[in-house]
Amino acid sequence: MAAAAVRAGRDVGEISLIAVTKTFGPEAVREAWAAGQQVFGENYIQEARDKIAAVGPGPIWHFIGHLQTNKAKYAVKLFDMIQTLDTPSLAQELDKRAGTAGRSLDVLIEVNIALEATKAGVAATQVPRLIEAVMACPHLNLQGLMTMPPFFDDPEEARPYFAALRRMRDEFIRSGAADSRHLQHLSMGMSDDYQVAIEEGATIIRVGTAIFGQRSPAS
Repeated sequence: MAAAAVRAGRDVGEISLIAVTKTFGPEAVREAWAAGQQVFGENYIQEARDKIAAVGPGPIWHFIGHLQTNKAKYAVKLFDMIQTLDTPSLAQELDKRAGTAGRSLDVLIEVNIALEATKAGVAATQVPRLIEAVMACPHLNLQGLMTMPPFFDDPEEARPYFAALRRMRDEFIRSGAADSRHLQHLSMGMSDDYQVAIEEGATIIRVGTAIFGQRSPAS
């Protein structure tokens, strides 16, 4: 992370590392926490619910998987940030549940930057409308954008997608669709390509394999 930040002329302190613990048990979280890792990411509500209860207080938790509207009530109770908001209806449900819980919830809008049919996220052309919908929700705090580009063996091939998300964010700020406070974060980059993502402006990277090792083939 530090080397990539230096290459980009950035301060590595601007970049947050999310340790992705999908399929890894509570002990892996505890070991990473003991080593100084503070923020963890989970993809599935049921797995996260059991794991967070087992780990106990301390870690900060981000939801980074596809979130169904009917699971919003659980997500609001479990997570400090939802990185995968992709529809107005999900925004409204999260807002309602956060209001009931008496809390504010940080969110990122997930952008399907490559328009892949197999991936969630909103198309780039629909992001302004979703920003408007989120900004109308009093219990949601929009913090930025998130994306997952296509997988490539060569991380350099992901660079155009990361650059596109950064340019999109900058254009939204210039156009007044949202201010820099609400678009401060770009969550992009995983184990294979996080260095390229940092060079292109990522403020949050989501890393699992490079920290915890390979997952089982079934996962």
